[in-house]
Amino acid sequence: MSGAFLAGLVAGYGVAIPVGAIAILILGLSARTSFRVGAAAALAVATADGLYAAVAALGGAGLAGIVGPVAGPLRVVAAVVLLGLAGHGLWRTWSAHRSRQTPAAPVGRGLSTPGRAYAALLGLTLLNPATVLYFTALVLGRRDTADADPGAAALFVAGVFLASASWQLVIAGGGTVVGRALSSPRGRLVTGLVSSALIAALAVAALLPG
Repeated sequence: MSGAFLAGLVAGYGVAIPVGAIAILILGLSARTSFRVGAAAALAVATADGLYAAVAALGGAGLAGIVGPVAGPLRVVAAVVLLGLAGHGLWRTWSAHRSRQTPAAPVGRGLSTPGRAYAALLGLTLLNPATVLYFTALVLGRRDTADADPGAAALFVAGVFLASASWQLVIAGGGTVVGRALSSPRGRLVTGLVSSALIAALAVAALLPG
């Protein structure tokens, strides 16, 4: 059980750490309005990550039961997918760093209340289909989350939500000072490299026995 929770924490940080348009929007909301609005936006992102993790955990459990005889090759495929995601993230991070591009952030008009900020950021984050691919590949690559135990799946989802929420709340609470640091080319490079390293580590873990 604890392994599933720790897997969720690592997975949550792996998907939450990169600083892109959503993170910059949270920073801007918190700076322009209040921490309450920024925190609501942060929790919306964590909610979306948790929902995607739940879908992956439930779907992964069903698929694992069907394809049990080929569980070994399936873990290899999951590891390859995770490595591909890590490589893609690394490529995007390095390309953006080389070109000094700043991710375009949606304009935060009309998001001056916690409720509006939560609804808007939830919708924006759910529009990213790569997130569910990431969690599905991870779930299918691990035995302690890709099983029929609802308790393990719940712990995995809880870990994802807590990791995502803690990181997004740090961004929201950082204000303009931390915001400038994280949204700078160097800040995006560091967070992108850390995220890619975490995802690559998860790919290696998927290949380990047990």
